[in-house]
Amino acid sequence: MIERTEWQELPAPLRTAVERRAGGVVAAESVGEGLNCAAALVLATAEGRLFLKGVPETDRPGVAALEYEERVNGAVTAVAPRIRHVLRAGGWRGLLFDHVDGGHADLSPGSRDTEAVAGALARISGLRAPGLRVPPLAERFGALPAAGEAEALAGPYLLHTDTNPANLLVDGDGRAHVVDWAMPVLGPAWVDLAYTAVRLMECGHPPEAALGWLERFPAWRAAEPKAVEVFVAVTCRHWTAAIGTREAEPSNARFRRLLDGR
Repeated sequence: MIERTEWQELPAPLRTAVERRAGGVVAAESVGEGLNCAAALVLATAEGRLFLKGVPETDRPGVAALEYEERVNGAVTAVAPRIRHVLRAGGWRGLLFDHVDGGHADLSPGSRDTEAVAGALARISGLRAPGLRVPPLAERFGALPAAGEAEALAGPYLLHTDTNPANLLVDGDGRAHVVDWAMPVLGPAWVDLAYTAVRLMECGHPPEAALGWLERFPAWRAAEPKAVEVFVAVTCRHWTAAIGTREAEPSNARFRRLLDGR
């Protein structure tokens, strides 16, 4: 679990900035799961329940992640909480979001959450964001793409790229929300669908069932086989380079199943 900074431990100027915008904070609860940021707090305020993400200015990757979230938020509010306030005070950066009253998606076999997640992904599959400064998917893999492979990974669609259950919240109405847009890229419309199918396999779905789930999406059915092949190959190289051949093999095997029948 990530060590969090509690509300009373935040710099006083940042707490003052929050309360000037949202009203007095009457309760604060730290969120332990996911979210690579120093502060992750559900705040009960005069404006209602809000979610605060914050990092010190000295945390350059954390600041960059918050800046990406701020940059893309207007384009993804069909599935993501709206940013209410942007904060910069006391040597910290922060974002105040609408709070989603729900829990992390259960992606195990038999869970109804898989249908809710499918609905959320359908709402963002093929989402374009003209003018946004977001890197291409190939850049995520550094020097790993071989000659010609970057072109196969190119596309104009805004992608989340980390649809693990901690970033998928299902509210009391059964609607799924995709949160933590800290690593957006531009690429083919089917990439988040493919990542999520691999997550389904991780959570116990047989590969055939995960691939059947994928087939409902027009973007996946229209995916160029060569582009999928390149995506799988580069992703497997990435995990092998990051954690070693033996440790990467279970994940790589799941990614290779995306090639079945293509």
